[in-house]
Amino acid sequence: MSEFKIALIKGDGIGPEIVNGAVTVLDAVAKKYNHVFNYTDVYMGGCAIDKYGVPLPDETVEICKASDSVLLGAVGGPKWDNCKERPEKGLLGIRKALGLYSNLRPSILKPQLKEASPLKDEKLKNGLNVMVVRELTGGIYFGERHTAEDGSWASDEEKYSVEEVERIGRIAFETAMLRDKRVVSVDKANVLDSSKLWRKTMTELSKEYPEVELTHMYVDNAAMQLAINPAQFDVIVTSNIFGDILSDLSSAIAGSIGMLPSASLGDTKCGMYEPIHGSAPDIAGQDKANPIATIVSAAMMLEMSFGLSEESKAINDAVDKVLDMGYRTPDIYSEGTKLVGCKEMAALIAENI
Repeated sequence: MSEFKIALIKGDGIGPEIVNGAVTVLDAVAKKYNHVFNYTDVYMGGCAIDKYGVPLPDETVEICKASDSVLLGAVGGPKWDNCKERPEKGLLGIRKALGLYSNLRPSILKPQLKEASPLKDEKLKNGLNVMVVRELTGGIYFGERHTAEDGSWASDEEKYSVEEVERIGRIAFETAMLRDKRVVSVDKANVLDSSKLWRKTMTELSKEYPEVELTHMYVDNAAMQLAINPAQFDVIVTSNIFGDILSDLSSAIAGSIGMLPSASLGDTKCGMYEPIHGSAPDIAGQDKANPIATIVSAAMMLEMSFGLSEESKAINDAVDKVLDMGYRTPDIYSEGTKLVGCKEMAALIAENI
């Protein structure tokens, strides 16, 4: 019997619904494979502002650090738009506190959902299997920011060190070694000094990985190429802000952002796993959310943080089986399929573990 401590940050909007769905599936895994998952609910985001007055309470950080991993739903919403500290500040803070500097976002087109992709069939004939490796604790989101007293201007600093670029680069190259051994480094080196450093550092680092093919691409071209020919990409490595944008684009190509997971990792086994979508407050509490992204995020947690590869595969296989049976939540529903809610989708996947 293996025992693991999991901190649950359910968050805002649909967050509680989708995390509860993932817990339903994890409980089925625990029962079948004789594991014990001990869950601790903690607050972050808008719900933390409501309860504690801050988006990231110290207690949340302490519990997450003491856990084997963290499962996150979603944070934010218009309710907190006028707060002094936005809910999203908690997300940036927890990443920094846990030292989670790399974000892995796989974008895979499932054959059952090919019709849900906005791209035409000819664009997808070679499939889609892209891993976006996004730097997570540097760049413009963490740089110095200033606003003029009279509000006439504002600035945000994009700053990277060689060390920061090297460590995210290593994640990308190591990831590529397990895949098709191709890395595209995305920057804006024709304009930004920070990108010139990024490109130079990636080029030097690539010498340590002679088996991996490294190419460089400007971010605007990368966005265009993802829409024109997504199959050309294997691993994309890029900065915080560019990764934020490109990973959402790659997920949309896959049919729905409600399907795709992400893993935020650092130098330890403790990671934070979350769906790539937002809190969707417009459908919160209506049982319309798609829990699959959170469920497969939990599967990533089992494999990458707990070393439970068989259990992780069981979750992904169960998701495929339920999709093959024709069940769909509203975001991926099409004529001829079976419409179900968030709770039922999670229950169906749990039943097929």
